[in-house]
Amino acid sequence: MSNGKGANAAQNSSQMTLKECLDECMEALDLFLNNHFTESLERLRPRVNESMYHALIYATVLEMQAMMTFQPDDISNAGNTMKSAQEVCQRFRRKSPGLTNKSVGESLTEVQLHAEVCYAECQLQRAALTFLQDENMVSFIKGGIKVRNSYLIYKELHSLIKSPKCLKGPSHIHLEGGISFGIGAFNLTLSLFPPRILKVLEFAGFSGDKEYGLSLLHEGATGLNLRSMLCALLLLCYYTFLTFILGTGEGDVAEAERLLKPFRLRYPRGAIFLFFAGRTEEIKGNIDEAVALFEDGCKAQQAWKQFHHMCYWELMWCFTYKRAWKMAYFYADLLSQESLWSKAMYVYMKAAYLSMLPKDEARPFGEDEVELFRKVPTFKQKIAGKSPPTEKFAIRKARRYKAPSPIKLPVPVLEMMYMWNGFSMISKRPGLTEGMMETLTEAERTLLESPANEYSADDRCLIHLLKGLCLKNQGLLQAAEECFNKVFSSEKKIRFDHYLVPNSLVELSLLFIDQGRRDEAIKLLHKAKHNYKEYSMESRTQFRIHAALAKLKADPGEEEDTHL
Repeated sequence: MSNGKGANAAQNSSQMTLKECLDECMEALDLFLNNHFTESLERLRPRVNESMYHALIYATVLEMQAMMTFQPDDISNAGNTMKSAQEVCQRFRRKSPGLTNKSVGESLTEVQLHAEVCYAECQLQRAALTFLQDENMVSFIKGGIKVRNSYLIYKELHSLIKSPKCLKGPSHIHLEGGISFGIGAFNLTLSLFPPRILKVLEFAGFSGDKEYGLSLLHEGATGLNLRSMLCALLLLCYYTFLTFILGTGEGDVAEAERLLKPFRLRYPRGAIFLFFAGRTEEIKGNIDEAVALFEDGCKAQQAWKQFHHMCYWELMWCFTYKRAWKMAYFYADLLSQESLWSKAMYVYMKAAYLSMLPKDEARPFGEDEVELFRKVPTFKQKIAGKSPPTEKFAIRKARRYKAPSPIKLPVPVLEMMYMWNGFSMISKRPGLTEGMMETLTEAERTLLESPANEYSADDRCLIHLLKGLCLKNQGLLQAAEECFNKVFSSEKKIRFDHYLVPNSLVELSLLFIDQGRRDEAIKLLHKAKHNYKEYSMESRTQFRIHAALAKLKADPGEEEDTHL
């Protein structure tokens, strides 16, 4: 490939080469989406040192694999490959000052414009790996700097392609797709972050416009360009996961299904799309249909077991919603044996499912929940120098079983289900909510019949919180409000599970939003946000508060918050 500085003939040849490269990368992606993962990489590998797009897509596939395997060697290999890809992109970039110089921007060749967008994407993906891999804060800050540099390139490119003087070459649609992906991803992602977390990540002054981000990603996803798959996957993640885990639990299923439709027709056995189709059915409360799709996703390919693990995780929750504890245990057991993502979490869930079975019922494989709970802390891991919050939470809850005669956790499965916003998943199926209510009523009866102990107040409050969610699902809003208020009024009695109070305030505020009680909701959200610190899963609760305030278009009131 020429860098575009030669004679006209060389420039024409470089444009042809750029088109050929893009066509071949599109073919490689097509193989990838049809589950031919090895063939996809083999198609890309011969040109990774000479073509910026081959280098970028090859490194992207390796990064996706690393994020699923979680093997340190895979993460390191993906990081080195992405660094090499960035060096390949650098060779095609203009050597003169940045794009902000108008005359420089307008005189860039097509190849140089593509080099800018590929370079920015490499930086962004390297930053993601930095956050995943390195254990010291210096590296974390370096990741933040890479993200900022990447954002500035995207921003300048976005202004540039709007200019009437900007060169529109034969592959302009791919350039636009790359910029839509970059600007869209930044706006959507940053809109999810509470301002104080952005400060910690050195992003003070940056903010994201969610609707603008979504519209750009939709543009990218529906165009026939190299990034359409990445745009679609990010949107599917947002609609089916992020809105539940970091939001108020209202994924846009209709939008997810519209996005999936063309991909499902083109790749009927594509494991990625079977997975997201399963997730949309799960959100609709069609649990049996979801189970069938996740099982199909596992059968569709055997090359990447990591896809299976994503399906196992969802299957575990599907059987949880049906209260099929042994089936859910089976998938937690498979994960604990095969996946490196979070062994502490998987072993905790195994123990939790066994603890839901009647005392006299035989345990699968002769395992004992008390022994499993005691093992949970031994599987602790660190990412970016810290243990993942869900893992910390599992370890904290399992501590109770250290005692020679431990006091049983009342409903550990339902508590973890709440952490993953599972109660909104069953809201459309009255039978599933009814089943959970039966489990909670039984647990409450057991608590009342047992002698009081140091955990009694915490356990009662947990049951009030979860019953409140079930009552809300059943439309019994006054009774739900009473349950959430019981938790708040017991604040001084809670000894260990301090997360219950701010979360009950968040749930009460969401109830008020549904009833149109906007001002009361905002007041509660500010209380939850500013009055409670250093409790379990705090950052996830802060994300949910931020999402609820954004939904109400309320001022986040950040000036009151002096804590970083």
